[in-house]
Amino acid sequence: MDLERFEALVAEALDEIPVKFRKLIDNVNVQVEEDSPPGTNLLGLYHGVPYPHRSPASYGNYPPDVITIYKRPIESISRTDEDIKDQVRTTVLHEVGHYFGLNEAELREIERAMREPRKGEKP
Repeated sequence: MDLERFEALVAEALDEIPVKFRKLIDNVNVQVEEDSPPGTNLLGLYHGVPYPHRSPASYGNYPPDVITIYKRPIESISRTDEDIKDQVRTTVLHEVGHYFGLNEAELREIERAMREPRKGEKP
């Protein structure tokens, strides 16, 4: 997948975040990089001060938080363009979850629940 299309998928995933959460996201730079850091297989990374730890008195002079989505690792675990789209969405939501202060266990539980069919839906 070309970089422009991949970046569009990241933008779409950000647009899917419910408005009540999206309006709380402030001072965050979301970027796409081709590869994760050497020696890692990261799909994404959040770096910054999580939302619950911010206060007007202490946060005003910090640089923007950064969410990085790594293109090649996502492509490597995906078979189709639809798989890439789904993984981008999951990864963006995962990293935004870190922004809101959620830990890995909490995020994995949310991701598991997202994958399960809802009552009345076919798997």
